[in-house]
Amino acid sequence: MYPERLWAVHAESRSARGLRGARRAGALSIASILSLPDRLVAALQSADKGTRLLATLLLCGALALPSGAIIGLLGVTYGVPTVLALAMAYLVLRSVMVGLVALIAVILLLPFAALPVDVGFAPTLLDLVIGALFFVWLSRIVSHRDGEFVAWSPTLLVLTFVFLALFSFVNGLGHAELTANVLRHVGEILLSILLFLLVINAVRTAGQLRLLVRALIVAGTLAAAIGIILYVLPTQLTVRLLSSLSVLRYPSGNAVLRYIESDPSRALRATSTSVDPNVLGGALIFVTTLATAQLFAERPLIARRWLVCFIGLLVLCLILTFSRGSFFGLAVALFFLALLRYPRLLWIGLAALVLIYLLPWTQTYVNHFISGLRGEDLATQMRFGEYKDALILISRYPWFGVGFAGTPEVDTYLGVSNVYLLIAENMGIVGLLVFLATMGTHLVGILRALRSPASAARVSATTLGLYLAIVGALAGGLLDHYLFNVVFPHASSLLWLTVGLGTVSLRLDQREPAGHDRPLVEELFER
Repeated sequence: MYPERLWAVHAESRSARGLRGARRAGALSIASILSLPDRLVAALQSADKGTRLLATLLLCGALALPSGAIIGLLGVTYGVPTVLALAMAYLVLRSVMVGLVALIAVILLLPFAALPVDVGFAPTLLDLVIGALFFVWLSRIVSHRDGEFVAWSPTLLVLTFVFLALFSFVNGLGHAELTANVLRHVGEILLSILLFLLVINAVRTAGQLRLLVRALIVAGTLAAAIGIILYVLPTQLTVRLLSSLSVLRYPSGNAVLRYIESDPSRALRATSTSVDPNVLGGALIFVTTLATAQLFAERPLIARRWLVCFIGLLVLCLILTFSRGSFFGLAVALFFLALLRYPRLLWIGLAALVLIYLLPWTQTYVNHFISGLRGEDLATQMRFGEYKDALILISRYPWFGVGFAGTPEVDTYLGVSNVYLLIAENMGIVGLLVFLATMGTHLVGILRALRSPASAARVSATTLGLYLAIVGALAGGLLDHYLFNVVFPHASSLLWLTVGLGTVSLRLDQREPAGHDRPLVEELFER
């Protein structure tokens, strides 16, 4: 055979093998997602075109017929969202990783969305996703589909904190009525804390960790972009757009607009889809810290040019929230990021602060921040009053607090703009000490890893970002309550999700070098 013909045969053979490999990979990807019967998978991989075509038509028909029936029954307006919701529900039930990505999307993009049904309370998307996550995870444990069950530090303290929260809740029912909403809120808080245990057992590979960190950064940036767009649009258009979410039990009308001190004559505050500007600012602490750590990383998880754009959107949206506690929390996180690894970030931060102080269009923000430091504005004075009232309540019930349903006396109330005082109100000094011990134990892990240059070199930018996001959030918690407020369970979920991811990331740094990402389907649907 002539060399030219021999080369052509080899090329044709390689091409055919590549085509068969691509076909097989595609069929296996579909099979892993849909859990198809082996015979159908074999037909989709068949070398015979007729068999492949018939199998494809059967698969498309099996998916299209029920979808078409639902859309025909409910109409396009409700049918299409229903089909998409059912598809997402199926994927969440197929994989814990899909559930975690869905959880991140709900936390950052639709944290208050609830179903338009009433079962004594309105189930939220957060309830459904977290419930599905724990159902799938526990099912995998019972069926022995997961590997070794791990209980890395600070698992014991986390479980102790959950037990104390449950004890305080039951103990507090002696002076407060139990309602369906109170029961739901407490359940949400307990499950959000237990997310730590789920994450450290479900996220096993570096690729899965990278996927979730990317999801956090992208979803957070999208939330920031939505917040900025809604801020610059005409007021009535913003009201109309946000009111369209009322079908998901969001507020509607002019109540969707939030102003400084609730005064329409003062500056508008960005809320995105988070309803409360301080809650949005708190979420941005996590995401901005992660994105900034990636920007300076040797091998960032997202291209640097995109990270620059993302961080610009995140910081701008944070400024537009006028959330002083969130700005303080982010400043603390970035200060330690500069101190521990990236000293040039300190100069960049100082330059940014000077610009914010000098630019004409940021003077409203500067004046708002300074008035808070001086204790001159109404919001700060109200905070001081809340601190005083909280200390009175804590002094009356110092050990285990008053629970989550209400207070025994009419002259006291639950609620204070400080997460530590709020925990002490709910769970007493004992609960607060356990919370501080839990967070302290978690942060000690990164301090130990950074003790020597050899071990510090193995700590990735991802790990550092996850730990410092917690530091920033805890600093912001000095001035706000969303991290443990039963009204904002998504904020608590974000906190414990990040604690879990940080624990996993540090373990992976110590155990294995960073590898290449596998295909997305393999990371999401790993068996």
